Amino acid sequence: QVQLVESGGGLVQPGGSLRLSCTVSGIIFSMTPTGWYRQAAGKQRELVARISNGGTIYADSVKGRFTISRDNPKKTVYLQMNSLKPEDTAVYYCNTYPPTHLAWGQGTQVTVAS
Repeated sequence: QVQLVESGGGLVQPGGSLRLSCTVSGIIFSMTPTGWYRQAAGKQRELVARISNGGTIYADSVKGRFTISRDNPKKTVYLQMNSLKPEDTAVYYCNTYPPTHLAWGQGTQVTVAS
């Protein structure tokens, strides 16, 4: 079964940076597209970025600020977040793309505030 564990969230000031990490098990990691998703309070969960052997795709709201990458031997996917804005505040999750619905983890909280 797919298992995902996110880490790296926290409180950061506007304009700051964070790097999220997600370790994955239960899939052939190097062959499975993976993504970072987020859910802000009162809003639906949305896809932020995804990565596959074909490349990367980003939501318009994070283009140029966020970078998704992965380390296949470590079975870890990362999300480097720069120039953070208050509207980036959310719980961030990783999952396969498309998502494996029984595999959602607890996520990691990112709060951007001064």
